[in-house]
Amino acid sequence: MHASASWCILPACVLMTSCGPNEDRVRAMIADEFARQGTKSFIVQAETIGPYSPAIRTGSFVFVSGQIGLDPATGALAGNDIQAQTRQAMSNLLTILSKAGCDSSDVVQCTVYLTDMKEFPSMNQIYGGYFQEDRYPTRTTVEVRSLPRNAKIEVAAVAYAPQLPQ
Repeated sequence: MHASASWCILPACVLMTSCGPNEDRVRAMIADEFARQGTKSFIVQAETIGPYSPAIRTGSFVFVSGQIGLDPATGALAGNDIQAQTRQAMSNLLTILSKAGCDSSDVVQCTVYLTDMKEFPSMNQIYGGYFQEDRYPTRTTVEVRSLPRNAKIEVAAVAYAPQLPQ
């Protein structure tokens, strides 16, 4: 490389580094993010049928435990069909998200467990209505042999909400 060429590059690098936060500020920003990620909040204001937390917030993420179609008022499944159970499972999921300061627009990933993959189209039609079109979260759907309380569906989610207070 010619000496004058390296001289031309150096001022651009110096100018670029002086435009952003200084080194101390970058270190502080990184330390703040690590501290946020290291804290956990347990969202426990929901009924569970076992020894688990309905949701845990760590940093900007909220992890919601799988929800089946139990009606919180009766403790029974919302119905025997996949549509009623999907509606109730999604309602339960959104209730827990709300208690964590989130809504469906914050969901980045869902896992859906079905006891019969033949019911996927009916579940999918109901499920899709809980998210903004063209802003759906990623999703994994698997068929399982059985679910708690003989439910037909269980839905778990991960939300990302950097605006949450810590």
